[in-house]
Amino acid sequence: MKLSQLPNGITLLRILLVAPIVWLLWQTRYPEALVLMAIAGASDAVDGLLARRFNWGTEFGALVDPLADKVMVVAVFLALTIQGVIPLWLAAVVVGRDAVILAGAGVYRLWFHEISMSPTLISKANTAVQILVLLLVLFGLCGFGVPSELALRAMDPWCFYLVAGLSVASGVDYVVTWSLKAWRNKHPAL
Repeated sequence: MKLSQLPNGITLLRILLVAPIVWLLWQTRYPEALVLMAIAGASDAVDGLLARRFNWGTEFGALVDPLADKVMVVAVFLALTIQGVIPLWLAAVVVGRDAVILAGAGVYRLWFHEISMSPTLISKANTAVQILVLLLVLFGLCGFGVPSELALRAMDPWCFYLVAGLSVASGVDYVVTWSLKAWRNKHPAL
């Protein structure tokens, strides 16, 4: 593997970590899931840093990196929702936002045959906050001397409201941005 492909390799590793993280969650092995989730979250920062610092960015990385984040976040949100740790309404907002964006990207691709995946600043903030809140939830589930119910109650509702608000705001941002691009593509003279 060429050194310039290292960010892509790290991104693929993050995707591969999703299955063991979810499996550990099903087994209620929260400390191990927390460690793998932290590694996956850190890998997101590392691959982006390497790609920017050494100009190792690729079209593959630009497409797969945000998808890797979404696969991990959605899988962990769903697993923790099924376990009754995260409220269903929050998982619906997080998954719904991603479903709307994917559907919109698919429609845009069909109509205009060209789409560039470039996460916006609010989308990056949204993903970072989602990962941070999931790490905090897992930390709370681990206990570490604090009853998990008490730790989780400290997060709910404010951290969950923050995640929901950022998810909605970034989803609206994508819909507005890509709707305007579609309008300009359809009506270039205006």
